[in-house]
Amino acid sequence: MNALLLVAHGSRRQASNEEIRTLTERLADHSDHEFSIVEYAFLEIAEPSIAEGLSSCVAKGAKAVTVLPYFLSAGRHVATDIPEEVQKSQIQHPDVKIKVAPYLGSAEEISNILVSLSKLAL
Repeated sequence: MNALLLVAHGSRRQASNEEIRTLTERLADHSDHEFSIVEYAFLEIAEPSIAEGLSSCVAKGAKAVTVLPYFLSAGRHVATDIPEEVQKSQIQHPDVKIKVAPYLGSAEEISNILVSLSKLAL
């Protein structure tokens, strides 16, 4: 069973965290059954943490988890913090394959999305 864990920064502003929860629901609807489990987690400030999110996926039966960093650039969080958290969880769940997907800003399609959004303002 494959799982997708969307990882965002986390915010003190609850409406921002709720946006991530809503996005996770939309991802689950659009995953074309590629991911049986779609969860979210936050790097800091909000809950669940990355470790809690990964444990939730495993508890639901995931044998493989793809961690998707919802970040626009490869700053410290993408380059260091998320991989470190994933590595810690990998030790806790050695029988589960956990991999980190490229961050959002690295996707070639991002330029198309930005142009489309810009057109909405015209």
